[in-house]
Amino acid sequence: MRTRKISVLTMTAVALGLALTACNNDGAGKASPSASSSSAAAASTPQSGTADDKPSGTPAESDAKCTDQLDYAGDSRSNAEIKSIGEDTGTCPPVQKPSSDTKCTDQLDYAGDSRSNAEINSIGEDTGTCPEPQKSDGASGTPKDADTKCTDQLDYAGDSRSNAEINSIGEDTGTCPPVEQK
Repeated sequence: MRTRKISVLTMTAVALGLALTACNNDGAGKASPSASSSSAAAASTPQSGTADDKPSGTPAESDAKCTDQLDYAGDSRSNAEIKSIGEDTGTCPPVQKPSSDTKCTDQLDYAGDSRSNAEINSIGEDTGTCPEPQKSDGASGTPKDADTKCTDQLDYAGDSRSNAEINSIGEDTGTCPPVEQK
């Protein structure tokens, strides 16, 4: 057990030493320009926070990644960016909601909704929230073929209405009515 602890400590010390020195390929003891410039850029970049410049968000748990602590679904940032913010600041950044520029019809499934996309999106713009999709009740019928009568398109054998009435409904609405049983 003691040998294992020593080897883990040795490996950690070697890895830390290599990470801190970041030698060039020529063996010089100075830090590589890319490593020093990226660390300088990271140090000079101000972190966004509250008015007091204190990090906002959930405190990061020591062993858990921020992406494992909060649901970042819909956040435009990459997991790596979120994790690095959490590691750098010690707090998980708040979830960024999708911008309000996204149309409601791009956010929710409005298939089967009788309203037009323009109407749905204007409701979302006016109220600030997207309306609930309205699903059809199934009574809308079947779309009518242009050159075919509804009675030739569907089997209305058990329907109490006349063929003329069924076909006129299809001509007027553009959809063949559902079959009504006697």
